[in-house]
Amino acid sequence: MKYGVNEQGYYGDFGGAYIPEMLYPNVEELRQQYAKVINDPDFKAEYDGLLRDYVGRPSPLYHAKRYSEKYGANLFFKREDLNHTGSHKINNAIGQILLAIRLGKKRIIAETGAGQHGVATATVCALKGIECVVYMGEVDMERQAPNVSRMKMLGAKVIPATSGSKTLKDATNEAMRDWINNPVDTHYIIGSVVGPYPYPDMVAQFQSVISFETRKQLLQKTGSELPQYVLACVGGGSNAMGMFYHFLDDQAVNLIAVEAAGQGVNSGHSAATTFLGREGVLHGSRTILMQTEDGQVVEPYSISAGLDYPGIGPQHAHLYKIKRAQYVSITDDEALQAGLLCSQLEGIIPAIETAHALAYLEKMTFKADDNVVICISGRGDKDLSTYIKYFNF
Repeated sequence: MKYGVNEQGYYGDFGGAYIPEMLYPNVEELRQQYAKVINDPDFKAEYDGLLRDYVGRPSPLYHAKRYSEKYGANLFFKREDLNHTGSHKINNAIGQILLAIRLGKKRIIAETGAGQHGVATATVCALKGIECVVYMGEVDMERQAPNVSRMKMLGAKVIPATSGSKTLKDATNEAMRDWINNPVDTHYIIGSVVGPYPYPDMVAQFQSVISFETRKQLLQKTGSELPQYVLACVGGGSNAMGMFYHFLDDQAVNLIAVEAAGQGVNSGHSAATTFLGREGVLHGSRTILMQTEDGQVVEPYSISAGLDYPGIGPQHAHLYKIKRAQYVSITDDEALQAGLLCSQLEGIIPAIETAHALAYLEKMTFKADDNVVICISGRGDKDLSTYIKYFNF
């Protein structure tokens, strides 16, 4: 289990379940049931069927020719933006709604930053006819207004988080509070590889379909399953974990996780967790997080609502500590410029989260025969107002 989770829910020094006593029954029920449920043949058949017929998987692996010419290597985009609802988030939401139904839950709660996980959760709740409540920071509700409207149209109740920085961290706090108050009938669909065990492992397994498909697709296109480089953006880290998952044991593959430097890592307005953070406990797991000397969580900042989280998932913390993956950061300005470049070179408008990963290509040098895979984690429709404001379109 070099990179995976052990029986206590730890990846090396990170993970576990640091939870209030009121949540113990919920988390314990999940811990005892989740592996049995998701490995059940009926569950797998329903999950795979929905990924195929409802989400539209497998998502294409696209050879980006103009990018390849620009950067001097073979660049491939794993097109998670083409999934139903517009991002990778639906992979996990479908898995967790099927799990919740099998556990007899009648109500779903979720947190969301950029709104993509909220939309995915509202979507699967509509699909299965289950009550849905989504917590979203007040600031994020303003900057991601189209996604708020989508969630409401899908029948979800969207509740603003009005404390702290009024962003993802605070929405997560509110969702946890709700779960404590409604422990019996409610399942909390966490959207990233964060939270108490078994969530990080469960979400990683549902997202691992990304790298599972990528290996097969690369083999068809290049004659090898293994690229030289794999890049993905990281907030909590679910698209990156899905993109890295089936490459972890292959040391020849360089894994690069791109965090949000915001206005600069030392500007006081950043979400570059691995650079600024240290070990501690956040939202139920031991991980690396941005905190003050006395252990208070530092408010993160990024122009992208999906990356302004003060920590990373425990598996990412482990991969960072043992140096299996490289953790780097990109500023708001660099990401926005990369988003424009991708739009105009490839005709693909990426989410600003995704644009952080694309921006890091500028800092890399490649050999002509290198194969490079970038996870295009989401599409940029939700960010058009931010792009428009920045570029004065």
